[in-house]
Formats: sequence, C-alpha cells, structure tokens
Amino acid sequence: MAPLPVTNDPDTAGFWLAAQRGEVAVCACANCGVVLHLPRSYCHSCRSWATEWKVVAPWARLVSWTVAEHQVHAAFPVPYTFVLVELDAAPGVRLGGYIAGRPDLRVGTRMRAHFVTPSEDVTLVNWIPDDGSISGEAVMQRTI
Repeated sequence: MAPLPVTNDPDTAGFWLAAQRGEVAVCACANCGVVLHLPRSYCHSCRSWATEWKVVAPWARLVSWTVAEHQVHAAFPVPYTFVLVELDAAPGVRLGGYIAGRPDLRVGTRMRAHFVTPSEDVTLVNWIPDDGSISGEAVMQRTI
C-alpha cells in the first residue's frame, strides 16, 4: 500500500479539498493577499490571522528533478522521477510531483497539473510536461 498524505490538517486541508475538485490552490492572506507558502494561519506581511485558499491556474515551470534508481518503498518501482515545479500564477510557490521512468526534461519546461485519485478521499496533484510528451499514464497510479 502506498503512503497517502494527511488531508485534514488545518493548515493544508484547503489544498487537498481543491485537488479533489481538480483544482490547484494556494494559501493566501485574506487581508493583504500575500501568498503564504508553506501554508500557515498567520500572515508574515500584515500580521493578520485571516487566511483563505485561492484557486490558481494549473500551470507551472520545471525548476528541478531527480531520478530515483534505488527502490525505497514497494509502492514506488524504479526508475521514477521526482519533479519540482514553480507555479506560474504564484511565483515562489514550488510543488513536487511524480513521473514514472526517466523522462527527457529541461529546466523551464512548461508543466501542467495532472490529478490522480488513489482513494475516494485523496486526490494527488502531479505535474507532467504540457507538450504532450508524457501521458497521464506515466504519473503515479496507486492502488489502495
């Protein structure tokens, strides 16, 4: 069985609820609008305790990646590639994703969100190149 994220944490639940709707969301200050990443309940800019989750466009740019060649968990057969992307609509917000195999990637590649639902309660946000070079089949399809 593959490990799944905790989806009911008060600081991150909004991200997982948006993913279940097929959306990408970021935590932002409801007072001044500053994006709060990593998500938190307090704004470092205006000191407000009012936060909200804002839906953003599901596109990003590839910042970095690494290919795992050594299997550390039975749910993750090797090789696989862990990608790190930066959201177009929220500069500075970086999210990770999984692609099976060793895709041919370049820094700056345009990526799009791809939603994977390994259980009825959890939807994961993965990232694949937006050029069609990798199908949705190449992202992690976990079975519970």
